Amino acid sequence: MRAKLTANTLKTLKPKSRRYDVRDTEITGFLVRVYPSGVTTYFYQYRNEKQLRRHYRIGAVGTLSPHQARDRAKGLAGKHLGGIDVQAEKKAKRAKGAIEKDQIWGVFLEQQYKPWVLEHRRQGIETVRRLETNFGDLKKKPFADINNWILEKWRTKRLKAGISKSTLNRDVGDLKAALTKAVEWGLLDVSPLAKLKPFKLDQTPNVRYLSSLEEEQLREALTTRDERKKFERISANKWRKERGYTLFPMLTKHAYSDYLTPLVLLAKNTGMRRGELFNLRWENVTLDEKRLTVVGAKTKSSQTRHISLNKEATKVLKSWQKQTSTQGLVFPSEKGTSLTNIKNSWTGLLKSAGIKDFRFHDLRHDFASKLVMAGTPLNTVRDLLGHTDIKTTLRYAHLAPEHQASWVEKIK
Repeated sequence: MRAKLTANTLKTLKPKSRRYDVRDTEITGFLVRVYPSGVTTYFYQYRNEKQLRRHYRIGAVGTLSPHQARDRAKGLAGKHLGGIDVQAEKKAKRAKGAIEKDQIWGVFLEQQYKPWVLEHRRQGIETVRRLETNFGDLKKKPFADINNWILEKWRTKRLKAGISKSTLNRDVGDLKAALTKAVEWGLLDVSPLAKLKPFKLDQTPNVRYLSSLEEEQLREALTTRDERKKFERISANKWRKERGYTLFPMLTKHAYSDYLTPLVLLAKNTGMRRGELFNLRWENVTLDEKRLTVVGAKTKSSQTRHISLNKEATKVLKSWQKQTSTQGLVFPSEKGTSLTNIKNSWTGLLKSAGIKDFRFHDLRHDFASKLVMAGTPLNTVRDLLGHTDIKTTLRYAHLAPEHQASWVEKIK
């Protein structure tokens, strides 16, 4: 494809399943490359003295205007006509320590990768936060100086500090993904961490779920918490009335004091992830049909799934809908936006219930474990949880009552 590379031309370019180039009609070798991710980059293409095709990265669209990129392309074309291999010259400068600004990790993260990941990744905010927190010491380093040895030392230090291998795999994976993008965008020839292997993990880890006693304690703690908060509201309004202040809405007429009880009970009865619950909207809940829909854009796998609601989940949602609203988010924050963190209320609940080493995410494991122990087929569990790979669901297989016993009985 050929066209004069102007601001208007660039606005018309849309990403496709494969990357493609649009060549300028005026300057030979000047082009933009459009990646499937939506990133568009200016390049100058030429052949060196050995007639090998080379691509010199000029800069990203958005960082440079078409006019600026055109001027740089003209300069590169002039050097090429003068017999200079501009790509080789660039590498020589790197070898002498002359590093371009956008090849410094901190600059790249802030100016290029951060805007992209926030736009294209559902967990973009968390990814950027982890990169900034975990690899802040690297921000002044050129890409070429980020090597396996530096990361091995970093991992060893973190292991000694008690960080799990799975967490380290995730954090290093974030960094490797960012460097892979730098390669895709022409800032690196090859990722310096391409050969860094993740830690091997136990593929069938212990699954944490609630014992019968713990479940009883959790439910009792939820009930006690609601009753306490309702009583506190009565006391607060009595105090405010005596002083002529506006009264808070009464809670005694409602089933719950706030979002925590319905949120926990719905998680326990549906196996939904925390983020899926935070983003659940009433238009995706059909109480008459006892079903809710988890929209793909809000899921880890990006796949929409439908979940049947049991009696308790249906009752909880009906009571919560009557108490709150029939539109918008099911569990909004006080500002009306999506919840982002319930750490304090969850930690307080566990302390009141006397339950240790149990994360909110373990409610999902509890849901799956109870299904498997009741004899539910693993493929059905997979569908309910939204796993893209049955291998993920197999972590619960050992809980099936017939899983091992029925087979060992076949030995004669």
